[in-house]
Amino acid sequence: MSNLHTIGGVPGPGRIGRVAAGDILHRSARRFPERVAIVEGERRTTYAELDRSANRFAHYLLASGLEPGTRVTTACNNSTDFVTCIFGILKAGMVWVPINTMLGIEDARYILQHSEAALAVVDDDVYDNPEKRALFDSQRTPVIVNVVTGSSTKGGESTLSQVLQGQPDIEPEVDIQDRDLAIIMYTSGTTSRPKGAMHCHLSIVFSAFNNALEWRLDRSDALTCVLPLFHCAQHAILNYTLLVGAKAVVQRGFDVEELMRSVEREQITVSILLPMMYAAILDHPRRAQHNLQSLRLCIWGMAPMPKDLTVRLVNEICPNFVLGSGQTEMYPSTTLSRPDRTLKRFGNYWGESTVVNETAIMDDAGNVLPPGQIGEIVHRGPNVMMGYYKDPAATQAARAFGWHHTGDLALVDEYGELLFIDRKKDLIKSGGENVSSVKVEEALLTHPAVLRSAVVGLPHPRWGEAVAAFVMLKPGETAGEAAIIEHCKRLLGGFQVPKLVRFLDDIPMTASGKVRKTELKASHLNLFVDTSTVGDHSHQQ
Repeated sequence: MSNLHTIGGVPGPGRIGRVAAGDILHRSARRFPERVAIVEGERRTTYAELDRSANRFAHYLLASGLEPGTRVTTACNNSTDFVTCIFGILKAGMVWVPINTMLGIEDARYILQHSEAALAVVDDDVYDNPEKRALFDSQRTPVIVNVVTGSSTKGGESTLSQVLQGQPDIEPEVDIQDRDLAIIMYTSGTTSRPKGAMHCHLSIVFSAFNNALEWRLDRSDALTCVLPLFHCAQHAILNYTLLVGAKAVVQRGFDVEELMRSVEREQITVSILLPMMYAAILDHPRRAQHNLQSLRLCIWGMAPMPKDLTVRLVNEICPNFVLGSGQTEMYPSTTLSRPDRTLKRFGNYWGESTVVNETAIMDDAGNVLPPGQIGEIVHRGPNVMMGYYKDPAATQAARAFGWHHTGDLALVDEYGELLFIDRKKDLIKSGGENVSSVKVEEALLTHPAVLRSAVVGLPHPRWGEAVAAFVMLKPGETAGEAAIIEHCKRLLGGFQVPKLVRFLDDIPMTASGKVRKTELKASHLNLFVDTSTVGDHSHQQ
């Protein structure tokens, strides 16, 4: 056991006292073998069954000649078998590299090449896409097909069910240290190239304990699993769920009526959704037919919640709505808003730091700022990433002054809560004034016709940058540019009001619900150069 850490020449505890992400499932399966861990439609999987399946996959990986530390990628959407793969990879001491199934081919190619993945597990409907099949073929990456939709494996690839057959279902004997690399999770790609955030086993486990405590979870709870598991938020939530012996209700994609049925049928107590998903529940014509009273806590993130929507949700759906935040580099959640203050102030209040994090506001010189001053959110804690894979320069920049730098601007208010201002890179500098794109987006969302908004700064010959707004209207609604701008004038300072508004049928988003602002800016760079764009542009859906 020469690779064990030593203190004063005495070997560390080894497996006796290890901290390993795969043990989240292993230990809960020992405590609650017959409790239901995962519900997926009509399929119900107990903790013992899930643990045995994950063990089989771990044994397959080890028997195939792959060694601990090998990168294994997945291109899967939510399913019980995807959960099996995640835990199997971690139990084998290998490194999970999830690929967002919605990524473009070139970004997916970059992740495959950059991570040097030795094996891929791919959903059958993903692998049926000729471009994606060609991608794995071109990289000569062996593929195991996860049969979800019933599609055939045209190239004769092994299926997940086939490789599990005959494998031992007991826990594999693998030496795993708490600081061993467990996950390389690539950032969501709002910038030109995703970066691989590396997390160790300790980071994942501390995140699970942190949020199980903050959310007051126990074995009686049932949680949604609607957001994609290939992102850090839903993966972290799955870990909290399984840690305490609760139940995860898996949906492969967001279906509002199926979700409402699941809340009633499975007595879901905690939901984690995007604001637009909560709005879809609230306004669904058959909401009254479903009993949603089991919900005790509703979490949202990724986007601002309009005031009118917040008020209705608290009064009509659940009394406890809170905003949770985190990022790929800092395993979520790092902050939580306070439910007792939800209706006392509105805006992007991120609340207080969670129990494992130390949070501060810092200026560019590394000075920690007092309450009321705007600076960058920085964190310390065991859930911080190990660094960016193969990118020491970016890692060093993210760790300046001994803190993890988030790239988010905020201040601490008089109640000790973080008020998010904007991403540093999204702050608009117009005519010498700093404009928070988030603040303008919040104003736009209060217009009754607006469904979604995105605000960016575009080059302007007079102002340097000018505020440009892009909006999607609600189905059946009509609005004009002049009316939207007039609405903003009632809520914002003159320098914050958009210089123009463009109506889009779709705003480019990542799978985690973030607006691809880089893409928006790149496709509209010349709006203020072309004088023909000035004027009132109405739009109707």
